[in-house]
Amino acid sequence: MMSVTGIIAAAAVVGFVGIFVGLFLGIAGLKFKVEVDEREEAVLAALPGNNCGGCGYAGCSGLAAAIAKGEAAVDACPVGGAPVGSRIAAIMGVEAAGTVRQVAFVHCQGDCEKAGVDYDYSGAEECRVMAFVPGGGPKSCNSGCMGYGSCVKACPFDAIHVENGVAVVDREKCKACGKCVEVCPKHLISLIPYQASTEVACKSTDKGPVTMKACTAGCIGCGICVKNCPTQAVTVTEFHAEIDQEKCTGCGACAEKCPKKAIVRF
Repeated sequence: MMSVTGIIAAAAVVGFVGIFVGLFLGIAGLKFKVEVDEREEAVLAALPGNNCGGCGYAGCSGLAAAIAKGEAAVDACPVGGAPVGSRIAAIMGVEAAGTVRQVAFVHCQGDCEKAGVDYDYSGAEECRVMAFVPGGGPKSCNSGCMGYGSCVKACPFDAIHVENGVAVVDREKCKACGKCVEVCPKHLISLIPYQASTEVACKSTDKGPVTMKACTAGCIGCGICVKNCPTQAVTVTEFHAEIDQEKCTGCGACAEKCPKKAIVRF
């Protein structure tokens, strides 16, 4: 049997080791302590927490760190918009510049009724792999929406859906994170001001006769929209009309005069 003296000695050793380890960890904790900017924590708490990456940083924590260091604007979060930007500006002690709300827009109307079809397709329904399919997909327009929903899968806010073969954005749900813009292999989606009321819903750069054969709602580059715009907001380049939203007043003259109805109002 172990003697009382042995038990006391063992307990003393264990106690000494515990004290030593505790002191060592305490000193190490102080020495290697990582200082956390209280403003960074406050900014992170103010961000919506979606971690969508729409700001260009790796999640909300990355943006919070950048804002705290002065490397990112206080209103850099596209999801939070102006309200979150104002709260973060107050935390950082600066003035919020004010952001313009944006929304995603699909530059295509080539649904199952308007767009022609060259062949029947059976295979992976994923837009990003269609580059390996003849013509970039079965639709006659090689520049149009394929309708397989890569953008739908990428959207973290359930703000875009494929309807009748073409992607459509729910303007009220859209947070302008840009995920759909990044994933579209044909670059059909862009971010435009929420208050914009007129836009060209086509990206085809084919000549007029080719476009007309492929889609009844395609832009043929006729230039009638240019002639009827009172603010010179519309231009035609490579048989394709574009609207400068900074010049556009939303009068709707271009949409009204467009013979193919490729310019829409919303």
